[in-house]
Amino acid sequence: MLRPCHVFVVLLLLASSAKSQDQGGDLELLGLSQQMVVVTSSDWKSTTGFLRRFERTDNGWQMDGPVLPIVLGRGGLGWGRGAQPPSQPGPQKREGDGRSPAGIFPLTYAFGYADPDSVREIKLPYVQCTSTLECVDDTNSSYYNIIVDRQTVSKPDWKSSEKMHMTNDEYRLGIFVANNSEPAKPGYGSCVFMHIWKSPQTPTSGCTAMSPGAIESLLGWLDARNHPVLVQFPEAEYQRVQKAWRLPDLVNTNL
Repeated sequence: MLRPCHVFVVLLLLASSAKSQDQGGDLELLGLSQQMVVVTSSDWKSTTGFLRRFERTDNGWQMDGPVLPIVLGRGGLGWGRGAQPPSQPGPQKREGDGRSPAGIFPLTYAFGYADPDSVREIKLPYVQCTSTLECVDDTNSSYYNIIVDRQTVSKPDWKSSEKMHMTNDEYRLGIFVANNSEPAKPGYGSCVFMHIWKSPQTPTSGCTAMSPGAIESLLGWLDARNHPVLVQFPEAEYQRVQKAWRLPDLVNTNL
């Protein structure tokens, strides 16, 4: 179990393990991954899309499970800071733009409201959301894009943050998406998650959201030992890089 006093240290270690974020491009991350979550949208501005799960087998990437609907940020998609090569064509994500990040990102840990002992089926490192757990989105803070327990910081230097224990179910279960991590570059996006949607028609502020059943199934499937990644693009961009980056073929998967 992760106690509140240990949360900040643990999350720093998890963030530092999410190499690939210094915008130099590190497609070796894909070579390590045995599990891939692929999210595609119809174009850069779309706020909805579809999620597919893939596992690596001796015969290459094989789809596992149904195609599921998701919602994206109110601004659609924009290139985040991930493992993909730099200087890709298209809009770039910035803090507060409402875009979900496009790119390739490690899925480093899970979070939720439940006590860790009651979610032993989750095979990612798990952090319990408490009333003092916050994700810092203040670009001037030394804790920018880090989830931290306010109780453990003697002099908090942030003026804004995302409270991780909300009054609704959106963060009842979620996954941290390692966009703009290690190190975080101020202004290039923070606090990006996969979590429960408000509704199938309601976009997020920059996350990827889905039904409660979908996030529960996803968290039951993901395994940290398999180095899971999120690959998230508009459909045309996915097709543009699919062969060169050795991504799964989506042509033969049906909606």
